Amino acid sequence: MTQPLAYIHPEAIIAQNVVVEPFTTIDKDVEIGEGTWIGPNVTIMAGARIGKNCRIFPGAVIAAQPQDLKFAGERTTVHIGDNTVIRECVTVNRGTVDRLKTVIGSNCLLMAYVHVAHDCVIGDNCILANTVQVAGHVEIGDYAIIGGSSAIHQFVRVGQHAMISGGSLIRKDVPPFVKAGREPLSYAGINSIGLRRRGFSDQKISEIQQLYRLLFMSGLNNAAALEQIELELAPSPERDEVVNFIRNSGRGVIKGYGRGSASGGE
Repeated sequence: MTQPLAYIHPEAIIAQNVVVEPFTTIDKDVEIGEGTWIGPNVTIMAGARIGKNCRIFPGAVIAAQPQDLKFAGERTTVHIGDNTVIRECVTVNRGTVDRLKTVIGSNCLLMAYVHVAHDCVIGDNCILANTVQVAGHVEIGDYAIIGGSSAIHQFVRVGQHAMISGGSLIRKDVPPFVKAGREPLSYAGINSIGLRRRGFSDQKISEIQQLYRLLFMSGLNNAAALEQIELELAPSPERDEVVNFIRNSGRGVIKGYGRGSASGGE
């Protein structure tokens, strides 16, 4: 259902049962999947690819040109997965020649005033709380939660199942399965509550805790700690995810803040 006061470019591809509320503008080269609701006063610009059953609230701007002086008008896109909710005044910019697209996964929640810059890749089931600001080229893994008013530096990576406290300045990579807080941002234990909610066993959580004790509490540098982890802990998807994440870190990872932090199961 399209309200007569909305504008939809004739070349936009809109599924039959999409609802478009008044005063919304949808440009050419836009695709919107079945069951999606587009609220009033939304602007969806060329290059948007929006999945099924999404909800986009008033004031949101999707697929605006990147705020990057290197952008030269190349044809780029924004991809938003199914069942994702984008709240009021969220802005999501298109990609640049780096990746040619910005990606937000399925089942995500972007709360009011979130900004996602060019060439970011956000996984499935992520939550970005109010006013989170994500600079260009950032990668955020599945099930990550970023607390309100946090700012993420360009090229930073946040691992899957990580949880970051509100108001954080995220300048370095945050590895998978952890909580992070304080200033400067530091390891604050395992995200055990989130992991249990997602079906991780107590044994698996204990293995992850032991891994991070070796990484943050052993006094070894990262390279030596990773070698020790591979010697002492049996291979598993979780162990290998952490080891590969840290070895491939381009900005370096956050540090531990004290001897008591590694056992922080909650």
